[in-house]
Amino acid sequence: QVQLVESGGGLVQAGGSLRLSCAASGRIFSANDMAWYRQAPGNQRELVARITNGGRTNYADSVKGRFTISRDNAEYTVALQMNSLKPEDTAVYYCNAVINYVMYWGKGTLVTVSA
Repeated sequence: QVQLVESGGGLVQAGGSLRLSCAASGRIFSANDMAWYRQAPGNQRELVARITNGGRTNYADSVKGRFTISRDNAEYTVALQMNSLKPEDTAVYYCNAVINYVMYWGKGTLVTVSA
């Protein structure tokens, strides 16, 4: 069974930075797209950033220029560096990955940005 475990959430003031990490564990033969999603209270879950196993990235317009997604293909990890955080970035952030051609989700980590 493959698991995704996130870490790095917390409380930060507006303008600050946080780094989220996600590690995949279990019997892994292949890892394709890895991504971060977020869900704020009362909102639908939305894509924040995605990275292919070749390193191509795409970002939500709301985070372009502030967030950077990266991955380590050897370690099956994905990270999200979040800079210039805004109160509207407050949400539960979920790691998402296609592992062995199956999509998995982490349990989420809460990011709270105070004004």
